[in-house]
Amino acid sequence: MTRSNTPSRDRLETILARLKQRRDGERVFVRLYPETARAEADAADGRWREGTSLGPLDGHILSIKDLFDVAGEPTLAGSIIRCNAQPATADAAIVRRLRAAGAVIIGKTHMTEFAFTAVGLNPHYPVPGNALDASLIPGGSSSGAGVSVAEGTSEIAIGSDTGGSVRIPAALQGLVGFKPTARRVSLDGAFPLSPSLDSIGPLARSVADCALADAIMAGETPKPLTPLPLNGLKLGIPRGVLLEELTPDIARAFEASLQTLSRAGAKLAECDLDDLLARLAEATAIGSIAGLQASRIHAGWLMDGNAPVDIRVKSPLRRRLAVPDIAIENLLQTRRELARAMDERLTPFDLILLPTTPIPAVRIASVEHDKQEYRRVEDLLLRNTQVANQFDLTAITLPMAGTALPAGLMLMGRNGADGTLLRVAASVERLLQDG
Repeated sequence: MTRSNTPSRDRLETILARLKQRRDGERVFVRLYPETARAEADAADGRWREGTSLGPLDGHILSIKDLFDVAGEPTLAGSIIRCNAQPATADAAIVRRLRAAGAVIIGKTHMTEFAFTAVGLNPHYPVPGNALDASLIPGGSSSGAGVSVAEGTSEIAIGSDTGGSVRIPAALQGLVGFKPTARRVSLDGAFPLSPSLDSIGPLARSVADCALADAIMAGETPKPLTPLPLNGLKLGIPRGVLLEELTPDIARAFEASLQTLSRAGAKLAECDLDDLLARLAEATAIGSIAGLQASRIHAGWLMDGNAPVDIRVKSPLRRRLAVPDIAIENLLQTRRELARAMDERLTPFDLILLPTTPIPAVRIASVEHDKQEYRRVEDLLLRNTQVANQFDLTAITLPMAGTALPAGLMLMGRNGADGTLLRVAASVERLLQDG
């Protein structure tokens, strides 16, 4: 990431002035840190003047999702029932690492309650409308994170991804969103949804920026991202349920993207995943892994029928409480077996390609009060992205050209193939931009 010639403090003040103008109707940030951010920006500018640096992230302005601990304040995780929770005693691990790398953390962004839903609505707060059209959904659960980057109130946003919560808002707002291999980035100090599926990832305007933030959060030394040549790469296309119900716009753009990659020398081959998807669907008939694990995390307030929690969160989690622990253990064992089977299935391919979501952002009004339509939209938004979480893969979404509303091209790689994925993504990003 190239440092801007504009001082960090100047860039920060421009953003803070913009946020001040709309403070009575703020929908993107739940909390701002103007004074600590000014101190961080001033320190970064001082290092710049002295010719020193903490690294390539030094002085860049970041937002963090409202589920990461910041010392001295309760971590709300998008829920009003946590307003009186005990304050965090320390920053989350990723917050510590970002600060140590010179990041200027401007604030915490809105999210869906407890990160459980993917559309981007939270009844306790105004909806952070899509940055391109405020009447459209932003995608969730990292709703404010996506908007903050897309509207320019942060340069990189940090979110969490349990079923697509980084990639969905990124795709719906024309951004890059990266989900690393789970457990590669420490979850210490991140409010959990599903310990088996949770991962922490960045949203930004480029693959390079995502790679930089990811390396720092993983405790690695950032290195220049060298694009990997596409010529000769074998890319799998799952021709089956994951390519059904695409809007015509997205279907055309996806096929055009494949043709562009083929002309660049990539070898495209069909990859059948439907049997593995069907086996997982059968195993999760008792409930999703995220819902089952979250029901245990939230068991305390779930026993209170009057708890002021989004009904779209409360109802499914309460149903999952009735599932015996042994059934959950068996499901997780089945998931491990299917993840190994998926790894074997993907061995012949360098990466897998899919549309990130089969539909673009819909109007907030179409789902806000229509339960059936909300469910339909949420199921479609999650369908493709959740594969990476369920089968323990790594994935990234890139803006896909040729659609009226933003849409994403998703690249998925085997567990641990993060470095290869990012290098290929850098090449694909350049190719799609040039094309």
